[in-house]
Amino acid sequence: MLLVLCVDLDDDLGRKTGIPTPVIGADEVTEAAVALATADPEDSDVNVLFQGVNVYDELAAGGESVEVAAVTGVDGSDVRANRAVGQEVDRVLAELSTGEEVSAVVITDGAQDESVLPVIRSRMPIDGMRRVVVRQAQDLESLYYTIKQVLADPETRGTILVPLGVLLLIYPLVVVANLFNIAGAAVLGILSGILGLYSLFRGLGLEDTVDGAAASVRNVLYTGRVTLVTYVVALALIVVGGVQGMETVEVVRGVRGAGITAGVALAAFVHGFVQWLAVAGVTSSLGQITDEYLAGRFRWRYLNAPFYVLSIAVVLYAVSGFFLPAAPGVTSLELSDLAMALAAGTLTAVLSTLAFAVAESQLPSADPT
Repeated sequence: MLLVLCVDLDDDLGRKTGIPTPVIGADEVTEAAVALATADPEDSDVNVLFQGVNVYDELAAGGESVEVAAVTGVDGSDVRANRAVGQEVDRVLAELSTGEEVSAVVITDGAQDESVLPVIRSRMPIDGMRRVVVRQAQDLESLYYTIKQVLADPETRGTILVPLGVLLLIYPLVVVANLFNIAGAAVLGILSGILGLYSLFRGLGLEDTVDGAAASVRNVLYTGRVTLVTYVVALALIVVGGVQGMETVEVVRGVRGAGITAGVALAAFVHGFVQWLAVAGVTSSLGQITDEYLAGRFRWRYLNAPFYVLSIAVVLYAVSGFFLPAAPGVTSLELSDLAMALAAGTLTAVLSTLAFAVAESQLPSADPT
């Protein structure tokens, strides 16, 4: 048996005429079409219903076992509409119950209604599909639906509309800039830079990375983690250390009275920078240890971090000082001093590791989570 199925996904028939659906039978569908045409002559679903009756008449005249029915969805939600159509199709099949295998010819008025085809296909085979549109507006609804879907998708909307918006703003912003005696080239440069950065951002797929970083920052702010403060302080200390390192390079250059080699310049920079770096490392590690303790995840071994930072800083400070001449702010070390510093750094790291390993084995700590 062949079922001619007229699909009205947004339920214009039910909303505008009050006729209960599904509508089964040629006479009933014809009456529904007339009622809808009377209520809204411009509704394209009128054509769908009449087309369904027309197809029914053609097939019946050829001796085909055929029935026609109209099913509707709901307005406003494609998912809910598809489910509603599926339920009405089930009711139609239950009322037919002829014992014959039923296949469908689906009649729609555009691409939006055709989104329900998988729902119908899951219940019976589809032998054909016919789209009914006004001849003067061929493919107009499909174009409208495609544009609507593109604009409804946040990802596609951002990809297309943001660059388009920037391009459309170029001319008016240049006009405004000229009114204030600002060079138009500067405006073009800024806008092209923004567009270029946006293209790189989208092309490299950094959306998830940025979203994850923003979520992490929000989590840190809302949960009151100490690391937020200590990381900011550590960053400030690193910046200060970088400036101090450059000043140390200039001091050494002034003492030498001539050009210095790249190795000496590197040693001078490290000598001035490493002290601040050590303080930054200790600060950030103490913040992390505090957060772990407050979260109940504290381990004694975590206390190794600041001692490791200090050990590394002592070694770098001593090695860099060994290669530098005596100068203001520079601690020039002899070979014996270097040996003592290396030994002190090594012993500090080893002893801290052993001490906290023993503490962890003897003293209670938080259970792992």
